[in-house]
Amino acid sequence: MCLGIPGEVIEFLPEQPDLARVDVSGVRRVINVGLLSDEPPEPGEWVLIHVGFALSKIDEAEAAAALQFLEGIGRAYDDELAALRDSQIE
Repeated sequence: MCLGIPGEVIEFLPEQPDLARVDVSGVRRVINVGLLSDEPPEPGEWVLIHVGFALSKIDEAEAAAALQFLEGIGRAYDDELAALRDSQIE
């Protein structure tokens, strides 16, 4: 199962402006934010991530609700976090 997971934008990679480091439940990864070029996120904002791409910006309340739901489904969320931990976009 593939899920959209909320992540908080921490910083952008200066040499690659379409890439941002995000924090997803304690896992920090670089993702592509190029799909949000019309309204790019700022550090501290939340994005919905799927297969290494930010699909949309979401507010903190939406992020908290999504994380609560994902934690409630258990194994699928754990599997998705493991896949995120093992992935790398750089």
